[in-house]
Amino acid sequence: MNFKLNKIIPQLVTLLVVVLIFGFFAFNAQINMDNRGIEFGFGFLTQESSFDVQFSLIDYDGSHSYARAYLVGLLNTLLVAFIGIIISTILGVIVGIARLSPNYLIERTAAVYVEFFRNVPLLLQIFFWYFAALRALPLPQDSEPILGFSYLTIKGLYTPSFVWENLNIFFYSIIAAIISIVVIKNYAKKLQENQGKQLPVFSISIGLLIILPLLTFLTGGVSLDFEIPVLKQLSTTGFIYEGGLSIPPELIALTLALSLYTATFIAECVRAGIQGISKGQKEAAASIGLTPNQILKLVIMPQALRIIIPPTTNQYLNLTKNSSLAAAIAYPDLVLVFAGTALMQTGRAIEIVSITMLTYLSISLSISLLMNWYNKKIAIKEK
Repeated sequence: MNFKLNKIIPQLVTLLVVVLIFGFFAFNAQINMDNRGIEFGFGFLTQESSFDVQFSLIDYDGSHSYARAYLVGLLNTLLVAFIGIIISTILGVIVGIARLSPNYLIERTAAVYVEFFRNVPLLLQIFFWYFAALRALPLPQDSEPILGFSYLTIKGLYTPSFVWENLNIFFYSIIAAIISIVVIKNYAKKLQENQGKQLPVFSISIGLLIILPLLTFLTGGVSLDFEIPVLKQLSTTGFIYEGGLSIPPELIALTLALSLYTATFIAECVRAGIQGISKGQKEAAASIGLTPNQILKLVIMPQALRIIIPPTTNQYLNLTKNSSLAAAIAYPDLVLVFAGTALMQTGRAIEIVSITMLTYLSISLSISLLMNWYNKKIAIKEK
């Protein structure tokens, strides 16, 4: 009984101290707000925002509410975080493996890339891509087409956009392909464990991802057309491309900077994970006739992932939080739109900052939970 009390009492005391600290600051904040006549509440979220946003994934204008403006900033933040995680992961894996290459030129090039980009401040890299690299691009009327249909200008990247018919059927085929790939992957794993046979899972997966969506075009009534950007002359602001897909320079600069910067740390995680596997296991795998590709796929990577995943999770979290630097180049993310413009207009600092902090906390916890689940899934279970 005394042993249990010795364990419980310190925890209760710690919890009480935390509650008292938060209560103290909340009480003082309430008194100061009452003295200054400041109201507290979230009713302002339904009021008209009265400001525009230059880039939005959903319909938005100044007549919409502050809640809608929050959603615009949230989606823009999630967009750059998602794209950045995908690009930095692919680039980080490639560079991490390249750093272990026996080819001197490849190894040195990868090392120079890592040492350069990880030692230059991220904010400075964002400034470079936005103010130096992208500002040197031509005006819309002077730009030359890329591959005949895309245009990279000082005002952004303009590419053809897809115009779909019966898009839901196409999505169903993608979902069916993914489910089929998961089933085949699990079957192939059991087949290898029980009989030692291997199925070409990668080739089958690529085939399913191509064949099933293709069948929707042939038999499912799905059609696809392209909307090409067209140069238009405006009366007051010069030329601009209309139609197609427009990607603003702020998004391009921020994505490049975040991806190239974070990829250096992921590359080091990959290199450390592969080097953490003993040389004896690689030699043993080679001695039984496995090819270098099979050794990497079947012996090295399953064990290396246990070392790679935890620090890589930290880099995903850092990338998501570093996206808040977007305000420096006026990319309309959550910080600029909600914790910036909306805060200045309403003066609701406590409410808006609290919502913004909880939002980033929720995003980070979601990424962490997903990566921890994946880490447990791939963990080698000892019997």
